Amino acid sequence: MPRPEVLERIQTAEQDADDIVADAEQAREERLAEARQRADEIRQEAEERATELKEERLAEAREQIEAERERIIEEGEAEREQLRATADANTDAAVEYALGQFEEAVDAQT
Repeated sequence: MPRPEVLERIQTAEQDADDIVADAEQAREERLAEARQRADEIRQEAEERATELKEERLAEAREQIEAERERIIEEGEAEREQLRATADANTDAAVEYALGQFEEAVDAQT
């Protein structure tokens, strides 16, 4: 094979190799860009899911707090009614006791 043909074939092979390397680099850059985009999408989805979970847990906690609040209020009202009933039941006895003490004090002064 003549020398110019050998040089031409070498140059063609080098050009082909350069083209293959350039194509590979371009493909790599495209894959990297796609991977970065997918990573961003995954991160965004994870953040959205985390926000949803946070809101769900917050809502559940608020419901529990409200239920506990209602329970405490009901217990307080029941206790108040019980105290009121006890006080009403003891009113006559308390009045009699107070009158007795008053009468003793008046008698003691006379």
